[in-house]
Amino acid sequence: MTAPVLVTGSAGRLGRAAVAALLGAGVEVRGFDRRPTPGLPGATVAELTDAVAVREAVRGTRCVIHLAAAPDDAKYPRGDAPDDGDNFLSELVPANVVGLYHVLEACRTEGVKRVVLASSGQVVAGDFHDHALPATVTALPTPRYLYACTKVLMEAMGGVYARNHGLDVLSVRLGWCPRDAGQVAEIAAAPDYQDVYLSPTDAGTFFERAANAAWRGHHVVYVTSRHLRQLCYDLAPTARLLGWSPRENWPTGAEA
Repeated sequence: MTAPVLVTGSAGRLGRAAVAALLGAGVEVRGFDRRPTPGLPGATVAELTDAVAVREAVRGTRCVIHLAAAPDDAKYPRGDAPDDGDNFLSELVPANVVGLYHVLEACRTEGVKRVVLASSGQVVAGDFHDHALPATVTALPTPRYLYACTKVLMEAMGGVYARNHGLDVLSVRLGWCPRDAGQVAEIAAAPDYQDVYLSPTDAGTFFERAANAAWRGHHVVYVTSRHLRQLCYDLAPTARLLGWSPRENWPTGAEA
C-alpha cells in the first residue's frame, strides 16, 4: 500500500483544495493544522512550533505538502508611528521560520524525501515595479515586505536540505487564492491582481501532480490560474517539470 501524503495547513483555503484533489486521485491524506480539518477527522490539531507533533505527523509519509504559515504581513504598507506595528516576531518567525525548520528537520530525520514548500509570488514583487514580466524562476528575490522575506528564506532552506540531505524539494511561488470575501473584492477591483489569481481547483490539481509526478532535486516553479491580460509569472518550467498547466481563470472558483 502506498504511504500517505501529509498536507500542513490542511484546514486553510489551499489546504482544503489540496486535500480534495489528493483524495479524488485515490491518495491517502494526513492533515495538520491549528484548527480541525473538514473532511479529515483524524487530522493533527497543533501548532507548527510543536516539533514533536510535527514529527509524529510526518512519520511514515511519502511526501509533505507544507502550506501552513502565517499568511501575510499584518500591515502593508506600514503606517507612521504609532500605527506602524508588524507581526514579524509574533507570527511570521514562529510559523514561517521555526515551523519551516521543524518540518524540514522532521522530513530529514524520518526519511521523507519529497517536500513541496508553499512560497509566494511576493518574493519577486520588485519585478512588477520594474515591468520585467513575466517573472522567471531565475529572477533574483525582490521581496514585497517581511512576509515575503520569510518565503525567500523558505526557498533557500529548501535548497540547503536538497543539496545537503538528499531531499527532493519543490519551492512553489503561488499566486493569490483569496481566503475570504474581502480578498475576493480586492481582486475584483484590480485587473493586475486578476492576472495572478489562483483558483482552488487549479491549486488542487497542481498539488496532486506535485505529490505524484516524477521529479527530483530542488526546483522553483510558479503556479497561477490563466491570465486575462498579462502573463505575470513564467509557467513554462512548471509544465515541463510536472506536466501541469492551469485550466481556469478569474473569477472561476472565487465565490467558493
